[in-house]
Amino acid sequence: MQPAPQGKFGAGWTWIVIFLLSHTAHAQITAPYRVPAIPPVPSGNNTHTGELVRAGKLYLSLQDAIRLAIENNLNLESYRYGPILAEWALRRAEAGGPVRGVPSASAQVSSVNSGVGVNGTTASAGLGGGGGSNNGGGNGGAAIQQIGAITPNLDPILQNTSTFSHQSQPLANTVLSGTSALVQDSRTYSTVYQQGLLSGGVFQIKAYEQGLRENAASDALNPAYGPHADIVIRHSLLQGFGTRLNGRSIRIAALDIEGSKERFRSQTLDLVAQVVHLYWNLVAAVDTVQVRESAVSVARKFLEDTRARIQIGALARIELPRAEAELASREQDLVVARGAVQQGEIALKAAFASDIDAGIVVLDRMEVPEADDLPPLRELVASAMKQRPDVASDSLRDKEAQISAIGTENPLLPTLQVGAQTYNRGVAGTPQASGGAANPYFVGGLGTAAAQILRRNFPSESASVTFSVPLNNRQAQADYGVEQLQMRQSQIKGRRDANQILVDISNQVIALRQARARHATARRARELQEQLLEAEQQKFAFGKSAVTGLIVAQRALAGAQAAEIGAQSAYTHARVSLDQVLGETLEKNHVTVDEALSGARPR
Repeated sequence: MQPAPQGKFGAGWTWIVIFLLSHTAHAQITAPYRVPAIPPVPSGNNTHTGELVRAGKLYLSLQDAIRLAIENNLNLESYRYGPILAEWALRRAEAGGPVRGVPSASAQVSSVNSGVGVNGTTASAGLGGGGGSNNGGGNGGAAIQQIGAITPNLDPILQNTSTFSHQSQPLANTVLSGTSALVQDSRTYSTVYQQGLLSGGVFQIKAYEQGLRENAASDALNPAYGPHADIVIRHSLLQGFGTRLNGRSIRIAALDIEGSKERFRSQTLDLVAQVVHLYWNLVAAVDTVQVRESAVSVARKFLEDTRARIQIGALARIELPRAEAELASREQDLVVARGAVQQGEIALKAAFASDIDAGIVVLDRMEVPEADDLPPLRELVASAMKQRPDVASDSLRDKEAQISAIGTENPLLPTLQVGAQTYNRGVAGTPQASGGAANPYFVGGLGTAAAQILRRNFPSESASVTFSVPLNNRQAQADYGVEQLQMRQSQIKGRRDANQILVDISNQVIALRQARARHATARRARELQEQLLEAEQQKFAFGKSAVTGLIVAQRALAGAQAAEIGAQSAYTHARVSLDQVLGETLEKNHVTVDEALSGARPR
């Protein structure tokens, strides 16, 4: 039975599947070598700002002002990169190696194949500059140092070097080569796979292949193939040993991600507190303008009444300048109050980087609750120690310092490094009659030589132990001592900061209570001044009071109203400052760190 022929549609789907699989494989292979996506710098104001503009005015509630600041504040935007930087730092730490900017001093492990061709025979006989194997190498010129042990490179490395050469070499001695002009065509392929070990070692596999053709009549095999394979492991047992030591940068980088978020939370908290202060400053300035406008209206009506009474002869004309002076004084107060509003608008718009040329209409009003209901001071301090981002950052910094100190403790130990290497060689080629009879075992091609390696016909092993100990060890001891003393200083600073938090909370609680008492007194004074002005107006209407008394009463009421607004503003700022020192500003204003990190908050 013959299979049914596939139509064009089926063949097309086959090619699509092949393309998708190849594209996926290509994406996975090339992903480590493509440029990663980096968030761009914001270009300007968020479009939400324009949504709040109506009839040429920017209508703002407190929540709107906070939202715009979180979306558009450039200082906060710069800190938004912090967690991203910390994640890249963790990714780099997971790859091992020295800290950024510090070159590695790790040696490359290599071996040289000998015994193939005239020059190889000379080298293996000890007559040339090479030897049977060469382990080691180094990097020079490194001027930057890293305190503590360096973590091995943990990312595997695959390296291949292919060399094609044609060489002509004059030879005065023709005994070995049979010619006075040695001509060689060679191909060399060297592939190395290296993997660093988090425990403090390096593992390496090397495959080497050399193909050689030359005009030497003395060669028994020409062309000849000389592959060999090496397995090398080198490990530290004292200094530089252990995952606890070599994994410290990874643990520090993981903690720094949390620390960067806490630092961002701290900046967000400060920004929100700043915006709240600026918003209530603007509200107080607007309320003051209303009081000043009311005072101007009263002074203007008083001037009109004074003129009317002068016209009917009820007052002397000398009272007119007093009424005009009172109106001019109240108008001057109004100009100052309006200037304060303009300054408050500029400061608030600067907090969310707004370039909208529009006046602000505040939608929220200041309120003083009936009671504060504050818990005891001990509970406030305990809450602050849990909520404040700077306390969390200090705790993470102490943990990082303790992990980092491992890097200066381990170098106090001597250096004890062990190494082991096993390598297998093979040789095969085509017999050459002029070179004499060749051993049939070595007759063949590259496959014959590779089979000798796989069968381990010619195994070689080596082991090494390197021990090094500084007699004074002063540098390592000094590094350890400096690190420990810096940790002690950090711990003392943490205790000092905790004591300062207690002092700050106590001061803010006292300031809040004083602001409440001041507001109660100012409100009572304003109520009394209203009653006094009403009584003075009644006396003036019946001719029992002079103009001066009425002016004094009006002026006193305006002052009492302004004082009440100032007391209300002081209480509001004291409440905001207490929330800030307790670390509760974000929660009280319904802001989450995730929303702030994303750069947007829902209205």
